[in-house]
Amino acid sequence: MNYAEAIQFLYGLGLFGAHFGLETTRTFAARAGNPQDQLRFIHVAGTNGKGSTCAMLESIYRAAGLRVGLFTSPHLVSFRERIQVNRQLISEADVVRFTAEMRSWLESFPGDTHPTLFEVVTVMALRYFAERKCDLVIWETGLGGRLDATNIVTPLASVITNIQFDHQQWLGNTLAEIAAEKAGIIKPGVPILTATSDSEALVVIQLMAKEKAAPLTVVDSHHASRITHSALLLGEHQHLNAALAVATAGVLQSWLPVRAAAIRHGLETVHWPGRLQLVVRPDGQRLLLDGAHNAAGAEALRGTLRKDARFSHRPITLILGILADKNCRAMCEILAPVAEKILVVAVGSERTAKPQELAPFCRAANPQAEVAVGDSLRQALALAERDPFVVVAGSLYLIGEAMELLDLNAVPTTDEKALNYWQPASYPAKTL
Repeated sequence: MNYAEAIQFLYGLGLFGAHFGLETTRTFAARAGNPQDQLRFIHVAGTNGKGSTCAMLESIYRAAGLRVGLFTSPHLVSFRERIQVNRQLISEADVVRFTAEMRSWLESFPGDTHPTLFEVVTVMALRYFAERKCDLVIWETGLGGRLDATNIVTPLASVITNIQFDHQQWLGNTLAEIAAEKAGIIKPGVPILTATSDSEALVVIQLMAKEKAAPLTVVDSHHASRITHSALLLGEHQHLNAALAVATAGVLQSWLPVRAAAIRHGLETVHWPGRLQLVVRPDGQRLLLDGAHNAAGAEALRGTLRKDARFSHRPITLILGILADKNCRAMCEILAPVAEKILVVAVGSERTAKPQELAPFCRAANPQAEVAVGDSLRQALALAERDPFVVVAGSLYLIGEAMELLDLNAVPTTDEKALNYWQPASYPAKTL
């Protein structure tokens, strides 16, 4: 097996869809020797800000001298982004080696219990982190929390960034229902931290924490106002994510001592591509790349564009592509008013919203703007090449494509973005 064949094998696991539950993951992890038992974790869930908070925690503990594993999803360009140690991507050779190992174990699974792609990758990551003898693993959920494959671990701390509307078709139609799914990562006696501000969602987290005797820390805007590091990730909302990371480090001081200097250095040097990432091209053109993949993310992007002096100049050209299972109308209504030119495009996924459907939403939200439908992101970037400031937003998948087109990332020899695309089966209801 070579790397291209390993990626093709992982593609094939997409045939098994994405069923939710922990039994299959636990069984598969047991065949791998339960590597999670050799590791320490910080488990991170939430609607938005999971990746940024994970990146900050990783940077802080790496600055403290620890060997830190980082598990996140989706990837922007390369599958290898999902599994990192001290911000070094897992090598192609290790992907091949672990994929071959996984394949041999999968042969004995009957079809109805066959592990999904995410379950296989979860166990692959555990094996890799254990082999690399990581001191700590920053462990991001895939979807939800209660039934997410990552939930087979018992962490040092559980973190819920926030609760917003997203993935309602699987997690619930109210913030309380969504919170119940996210709060499923809370373990007995394990500290839980959250920056959730919605009262309906926070009550659910508080009740779950009390039931599990899990000490709860709530991080709010007061904590965020004390984060002043100038090199922090762009966006006012990142101060709250940073405050959450700092609070987590504080709660874990007895287990993982870290000096204030390491926390400061970690926050000042954190890097998280595709989230309010500013790119300045040789000709002076500025591009801001931001996943902003749901309404709350769009609000955060709009707030940054309006409040941050670095983006106060006009005009703004917006290139927008959204997945159809998002609240497309709301996202257009939020983002369209900040731009003078809007190019709507398709995301490279079967789940994409049609640009022809997005255009009327944008025109209604901003009648003064020039709105056009682009055949592709490549064409939209070409149409905007003379515009001084371009914002690309609406989906992390779109951002991954932009990073390839702009030569911002090493492009794999195979197209690996489609490994992000999945179709879930039914999501079992929570018994309250």
